[in-house]
Amino acid sequence: MLRCPIDDDMELRLLEERHADELFALVDRNRAYLREWLPWLDATATVDDERAFVRMSLEGFAAGTTTEFAIWDGGRISGGIGLHFIDEVNRSAEIGYWVSEDLQGRGLVTRACCAVLDHAFGNLGLNRVVIRVDVGNIRSRAIPERLGFTLEGVTRQSDWLYTRFRDMALYSILAGEWPGSNGGVTSG
Repeated sequence: MLRCPIDDDMELRLLEERHADELFALVDRNRAYLREWLPWLDATATVDDERAFVRMSLEGFAAGTTTEFAIWDGGRISGGIGLHFIDEVNRSAEIGYWVSEDLQGRGLVTRACCAVLDHAFGNLGLNRVVIRVDVGNIRSRAIPERLGFTLEGVTRQSDWLYTRFRDMALYSILAGEWPGSNGGVTSG
């Protein structure tokens, strides 16, 4: 199992099928909140949908195109973070994340992003990582800003979210700009 200990109570673990029930329960409890920002909620209507997502994620991991982690805090799944669209040729990828609404403001996503960036720049040798955030999601936009990402601009009406197009803020950070360590994700 691929995992990344962050502190005594928090770690990232590669998603596995055995996590599907707990992950789905968390998504379902946060469905109204998450639907405001994330386009995949309607496609995750059952535990079987969650299992299919986990299987697809593991296939992407095996192919080297994605890495999906569960954010574990206090022994339970608290959210998710992924390194998506891993491009070996251009040495780039995109981070996506979410956390349970009741756990916001505790720095879980910021710390998870740090670990994923250490992995991306250290273990994978990437040069560029991007975070795309709905311009209206102020809490989520604070994460790349806090971590030293550069706001490259806004892509206007670039993403469809259920009933409307939305503008996305595009942030990036380069390997030479990241002060983190050389990777903290381990197998075991």
